[in-house]
Amino acid sequence: MQAMDMFDDLLTSYLEKTCDVEPAWLQHIHRETYIKETRPHMLSGHYQGRLLAFLSKLVSPHRILEVGTFTGYATLCLAEGLAEGGEIHTIDNNVELEERVRGYFESSEWSHSIHYHIGDAVTLVPQLEGPFDLVFIDADKKNNGLYYELALEKSRRGGLILIDNVLWKGKVVGDAHDAQTQQIAALNKQLGADDRVDKLILPIRDGVYLLRKR
Repeated sequence: MQAMDMFDDLLTSYLEKTCDVEPAWLQHIHRETYIKETRPHMLSGHYQGRLLAFLSKLVSPHRILEVGTFTGYATLCLAEGLAEGGEIHTIDNNVELEERVRGYFESSEWSHSIHYHIGDAVTLVPQLEGPFDLVFIDADKKNNGLYYELALEKSRRGGLILIDNVLWKGKVVGDAHDAQTQQIAALNKQLGADDRVDKLILPIRDGVYLLRKR
């Protein structure tokens, strides 16, 4: 099966026009990411960013965990829903982006609420104080299963876990045999049978798995 574009440009444009506007500080990060990064498509972007902000506002989390910071766009979207006095811990291993991303965070209204960690999430997550109300996993896909287990252990009952890129350009429903597609498809099947969580996949951009800890 040929890879498919889950949302073509026409539909994406319509969806962006019918949701809340992209805040100015996120437009700035969006623009700089596309100018300076070789893989800017890793950015959540306007529509998915509004989804993350919306879900965060519904949960009103006191503690958020994000695995995979990239340029900090999704981090700031998630921070929009923080309860008063809440905090977000975001983890990435890209040292080259650290200075720029810290600058984005420090210039935001959540500068004192964001804890930006550089290092291996497998090592760092167990060291963080839980429980978390909301978790967003958007890092190296081969370790998603491990990140999920760590996140589930650290989440409160009723907490929400989001995993990005679970449709993998539609290849998970085709006959693609590359290792990464097979890994993602296998995890999707595993999560679908996991009775510790309520779950569903939203076919937004590259697919977002929503899981609620029972």
